[in-house]
Amino acid sequence: MTTTVVVGGNFAGMTAALEIKRKGKGDHRVIMIDKSPLFLFIPSLIWVPFGRREVKDISFRKDKILEKKGVEYRHAEALRVDTDKQLVFTTKGEVSYDHLVIATGPKVKYDVAPGVKEHAYYVGTPEGAMKIRKKLEEFKKNPGPIVIGATQNAGCMGAAYEFLFNIEKWLREQKIRKKVDLYWITPETFLGHFGIDGMTGGETMLKSFMKMFRIHYRTEVGVKEVMEDKVILTSGEALPSSFTMLMPPFLGVDFVSNSTQLGATSTGYLPVGEDYRHIKIPNVWAAGIAVDVKLPFTPGKVPFSGPKTGYPSDETGKIVAENIIRVTKGKNKLKKKAWGRIPGICVMDAGKKEVIIISDRLFKPRNFAIMIPNVFYDFSKVLFEKYFLWKTRNGYSQLP
Repeated sequence: MTTTVVVGGNFAGMTAALEIKRKGKGDHRVIMIDKSPLFLFIPSLIWVPFGRREVKDISFRKDKILEKKGVEYRHAEALRVDTDKQLVFTTKGEVSYDHLVIATGPKVKYDVAPGVKEHAYYVGTPEGAMKIRKKLEEFKKNPGPIVIGATQNAGCMGAAYEFLFNIEKWLREQKIRKKVDLYWITPETFLGHFGIDGMTGGETMLKSFMKMFRIHYRTEVGVKEVMEDKVILTSGEALPSSFTMLMPPFLGVDFVSNSTQLGATSTGYLPVGEDYRHIKIPNVWAAGIAVDVKLPFTPGKVPFSGPKTGYPSDETGKIVAENIIRVTKGKNKLKKKAWGRIPGICVMDAGKKEVIIISDRLFKPRNFAIMIPNVFYDFSKVLFEKYFLWKTRNGYSQLP
């Protein structure tokens, strides 16, 4: 029996573990190591600060689902791996493997600029989303200017855009919109770049949104410092702010950086081929955010990165699973699909409005790319959330 250890258990890890077991059946033992027994649907965190969702609505116990499907779950934190001995060291002992899948997600770099950790909020964790909810309750009693955006080196601009339009809608619902100057700041060279070099019509659409919602914006700026009442940009401009929400950069997690044999990049990501197999260690694989993605474009005067969204994470989890099964069957031909060739499928929420983004490839060159605005209701975003939660709760990893 072949043993595969999967480190990390959200989008990429959950998919990889379930698919390896489904395809490998009795010939394959799969062990997941993760420090949280909960699966979290991260895209819906943008609704938590506004009370549209509770954390319990978008999370559930994954250990029971995994065990039902034949995957062993170890509730522990992976500390490092010895790739020579094929051992993963955890807070609860050692685990040996034949194949290792690293699907560890990100570590947030809060120290990207002084004051970001102390004075800015971050919506990308349940704790952060709930802190924002509490802050907004205080804010509406004494409204002032708001700064929303992404710092230099950030890659998850899409979630920040979503939060921006959701808070604009919330301000109108609270009947305090006229009292608030709302600012958007981004390192992108133009609105709607998204770290994928944009899509046809995207910049024009977002400019119209900014004008329609009376949002001031600054492109090609980073954050020099965040203070209690202002955000100082790398351009030297100081924006007044009573509430600041920023998306910092992501880094690879400590498990990867502590495992020197993995040869990770300076940002903690793993060098893999288009088959998501480590370029030097044939029984180590990466999926999701842990993958080192080379950008096909050059950022402007302020550096930023590309997105590692849920759909490519899910897809790379499936590719890794398929390739491990092929290798264990003695096949040499592996499935390959570079990150940039994975289709771009995303629904950007805009405060009970949405923009549906579809392309045949995430990065250029593309044969097909379209952005479809829906100004009536964000039913596609809600439908996707319900579908993915249903699919994952039932362990249907084979579905799109």
